[in-house]
Amino acid sequence: MTIQQVLLLLLLWMWLPHPCHTEMLFRRTPDLRPRSFGGRALGNDGKAIHRQKRGWMWNQFFLLEEYTGSDYQYVGKLHSDQDKGDGSLKYILSGDGAGTLFIIDEKTGDIHATRRIDREEKAFYTLRAQAINRRTLRPVEPESEFVIKIHDINDNEPTFPEEVYTASVPEMSVVGTSVVQVTATDADDPSYGNSARIIYSILQGQPYFSVEPETGIIRTALPNMNRENREQYQVVIQAKDMGGQMGGLSGTTTVNITLTDVNDNPPRFPQSTIHLRIPESSPVGTAIGSVKATDADTGKNAEVEYRIIDGDGTDMFDIVTQKDTQEGIITVRKPLDYETRRLYTLKVEAENTHVDPRFYYLGPFKDTIIVKISVEDVDEPPVFSRSSYLFEVHEDIELGTIIGTVMARDPDSASSPIRFSLDRHTDLDRIFNIHSGNGSIYTSKPLDREISQWHNLSVIAAEINNPKDTTRVPVYVRILDVNDNAPQFAVFYDTFVCENARAGQLIQTISAVDKDDPLGGQKFFFSLAAVNPNFTVQDNEDNTARILTRRNGFSRHEISTYLLPVVISDNDYPIQSSTGTLTIRVCACDSRGNMQSCSAEALLLPAGLSTGALVAILLCIIILLVIVVLFAALKRQRKKEPLILSKEDIRDNIVSYNDEGGGEEDTQAFDIGTLRNPAAIEDKKLRRDILPETLFVPRRTPSAPDNTDVRDFINQRLKEHDTDPSAPPYDSLATYAYEGNDSIAESLSSLESGTTEGDQNYDYLREWGPRFNKLAEMYGGGESDKDTS
Repeated sequence: MTIQQVLLLLLLWMWLPHPCHTEMLFRRTPDLRPRSFGGRALGNDGKAIHRQKRGWMWNQFFLLEEYTGSDYQYVGKLHSDQDKGDGSLKYILSGDGAGTLFIIDEKTGDIHATRRIDREEKAFYTLRAQAINRRTLRPVEPESEFVIKIHDINDNEPTFPEEVYTASVPEMSVVGTSVVQVTATDADDPSYGNSARIIYSILQGQPYFSVEPETGIIRTALPNMNRENREQYQVVIQAKDMGGQMGGLSGTTTVNITLTDVNDNPPRFPQSTIHLRIPESSPVGTAIGSVKATDADTGKNAEVEYRIIDGDGTDMFDIVTQKDTQEGIITVRKPLDYETRRLYTLKVEAENTHVDPRFYYLGPFKDTIIVKISVEDVDEPPVFSRSSYLFEVHEDIELGTIIGTVMARDPDSASSPIRFSLDRHTDLDRIFNIHSGNGSIYTSKPLDREISQWHNLSVIAAEINNPKDTTRVPVYVRILDVNDNAPQFAVFYDTFVCENARAGQLIQTISAVDKDDPLGGQKFFFSLAAVNPNFTVQDNEDNTARILTRRNGFSRHEISTYLLPVVISDNDYPIQSSTGTLTIRVCACDSRGNMQSCSAEALLLPAGLSTGALVAILLCIIILLVIVVLFAALKRQRKKEPLILSKEDIRDNIVSYNDEGGGEEDTQAFDIGTLRNPAAIEDKKLRRDILPETLFVPRRTPSAPDNTDVRDFINQRLKEHDTDPSAPPYDSLATYAYEGNDSIAESLSSLESGTTEGDQNYDYLREWGPRFNKLAEMYGGGESDKDTS
């Protein structure tokens, strides 16, 4: 047997499984090969080099994991050919776990494991061995490396990365539809035996789902699984090693599977007919009610679109889909009238908006319902025959003339009588009235287009049985013009004629205005009221006229102003005319006709003296007069000085008698006997406030009779003081108010007017003229609206 054959057999033996306690002895084999390969080799020194033969060798040992014995587990034995058994050699072990996990008998070369080894922690260990001479400590064999490989046992069960899986699959899926894949792992050695070979099986979830044993893919197992019947499923999957054989280890996981929705259910109305009611007064856009079709699907698969497809109310009602509630809201499209139609019928359809073609076979995904709508009667306000009225009337119509009639009716089936009235806020002057029964509007005051051309009234119609239900309508009254105003001058004319004017000279152009407004436009005619020798009027036939002179030369000395009556008439029917008077002044003019002066006094002044010079002379005269007056007043003031010169000078005090008392009949206020008895005057007492220049003896005046009137007495005393030379000019002023006898009109106060019994008659206010018409209506007028019903 060759060396190659021996080595091959040795390798095959090493890879075969052996018992844990099998001893592995590597001995030196006889060297059957030549000492050298390919002959002899020469070194650098020319000597022949021979290959050194190894004395001992090994490759690897095998060790079973999870050893449970009480003694150290025997791994193998190292032996060198140089070992004679006399203990002269010593075996040394180094590398992974040497000295701790693995120990060697240095005499025999036996290797033992000191504790239980887990392959999942470390699958193999690499160590180095050497044999040395115990005495010289020199190696007898080169250091050699070997491997201790740990043999696996099935000590780990399969595990899933997640305890609970979540998956979903569409409902109604075909059998075999993949749902989810679960994968378990095993820590055992997959290359040794079946310890890591995993097989999957389903423990819970049959017959709805199945699992592929080798891949762990979960698939549907039943056809047509309906989410509406059951939505959630719980599946338990088991993973077992050893290929699923008896004695293998296993692990489980839970998979929660949800059936997702598909549109496999059409919408359905819970009933075939529905009845709704709505008042006829509901405005357009009012929601009447709703319809809803149920759909067992969810999300977009349950979305429904509603529409009206038939019926006699398709033009009266609309339907709107409410997205959040999936309802169809029926609304009013046009105004309703109970008296016209009381019942409508609609056919409403509900259809899915997202249809899955795979489920067309389940039937049409739509449904219909009949909706009956009853219109309820409501007490409606009156309705006018028009939305507004326009009446035209001439301004010269007589009072009480009917200008037009408004008409209204009760739209309810049980018609109620209507009562009409005017909104007085639109006719504050009470020019119009209305017959409450028939709606005829008539005048109650004269009309004047020149004051107001339009009147905007508001007529109110109310049911007699239900006055709170009212309706208003605007009434526009246009006042038509009547030629009732005469034309007049357009402006005030300041006309003059020059003294040097010639015959036929134009001195003024006049025009006229008229408050009337005839359809054909205004046309005025101008003429003189009488033949005038000085001036004439020439009509321009364009509503203007020219004033011309009829003679040469005018004189301010003779006549300074001329009055020229001009007659202005219109051409409407009836013709109206008026006379306007022009005031024409005679003025001095230059050669070009420009006015210089029109006053006659200017002729007396010297020629060439201007108006400015005259004003200056007048101002100088006024200043001189003021200076003279001031000088005289100062001189007189210095001549008479008062005796008392102090800040509290009482010379200028004014005695005020402001106690009116009770009139002449009141004798308690003050005693006027002294005034009626002149003999009681103390005529010997002098004034104490000033020192008279000369002491004059007061003159005795004859006494007045006892019945002398007070006024005569006061006048007599006043005359005496005026002629008294000793009386200073600054004497105090005494005022004696003489009231006189009682008034024959008695008291004019309104304080006692409320004490009169009964209503007062204010009809006399109507006789005071048009300015008191409003006051007469407030106190003397009654109801303006006449009830003729």
